[in-house]
Amino acid sequence: MNRNFITLLVLIVASLALAACGGSAEPVAAPQTEATAAPQTVVEEAIEEMHEGMLPMVDPATVSGDVVSAGSSTVFPLAEVMAERFLDEGFSGQVTIDSIGSGGGFERFCETGETDVSNASRPIKDSEVEACAALGRSPIEFRVGTDALAVVVSKENDFLTDVTLEELAAIFSTAEKWSDIRAEFPDEDILRYIPGTDSGTFDYFVEEVFEKEKAPILSASNTQLSEDDNVLVQGITGSPYAIGFFGYAYYAENAESLNITAIDGIEASAETVDAASYPLARPLYIYSDAGIMQEKPQVAAYINFFLTYVNEEIVEVGYFPANPAVLEAAQDAWLEAMGQ
Repeated sequence: MNRNFITLLVLIVASLALAACGGSAEPVAAPQTEATAAPQTVVEEAIEEMHEGMLPMVDPATVSGDVVSAGSSTVFPLAEVMAERFLDEGFSGQVTIDSIGSGGGFERFCETGETDVSNASRPIKDSEVEACAALGRSPIEFRVGTDALAVVVSKENDFLTDVTLEELAAIFSTAEKWSDIRAEFPDEDILRYIPGTDSGTFDYFVEEVFEKEKAPILSASNTQLSEDDNVLVQGITGSPYAIGFFGYAYYAENAESLNITAIDGIEASAETVDAASYPLARPLYIYSDAGIMQEKPQVAAYINFFLTYVNEEIVEVGYFPANPAVLEAAQDAWLEAMGQ
């Protein structure tokens, strides 16, 4: 929380308390209703400002230039909504968002230096930080929300409603037919649709299900990989024996044609994701650099705007808000990057 603002709020409340308790022996001349109404308004306004966040308010209409970003297909729909709101509220520049996977995004940010912001559904790797350092960039992490990775099947699939992590490992590696998973399942080939290897979604799934070993999932038969989640949706809806996984927002967008499976008996929900009891919950990030933010006011303004209003948009997109303490830490990182 902004330290100066907290100090100011404490002073305001303290002074109002003195006035209400009788700071002097002289009676208050104004009627009691007026004396209590004005302080209440001041406190409410102060608390409202406090609630809005610790960052200085941004008017998008006062900044210009372009913001270039790329990265996670999972973060893409959230970034798209935030960019649209930034433009709707007056930003006259252009916000570019390329959906190329977390790895591809870090490559553009850390190796070629093409982007101002990198969208990611996994933390940046040490090797990527080193690549950034070679360009004179020091990546700053801003947590913007939480995603529940969705394991989905077609609406026509009437047999898979819950799956264990152990069964997931078999489904996406050695099992050939559904009956290999459970005897009562159909004796039909498993058709797999998964994100590409540059995707943070792929990395996260492999880490959680296969303990970072990529070979089992990549060697599985009947497997199609794509960086485009819409391609995965089309493949999964095309057969009752297909299965795949991607960010929760893409399931929410296609819920009429897809079923989401529970994992170890736990369904994805705001409660299970926030409590980290849902096994496939993961953080969402955007990254930038202090030098970029200070040299390009539009980038600093965009990130400020993102962090200020993300919780007003994120649920509609299909994701879950970050814990308030986590979002406050991201805002604090913005202030530090801007020397405030």
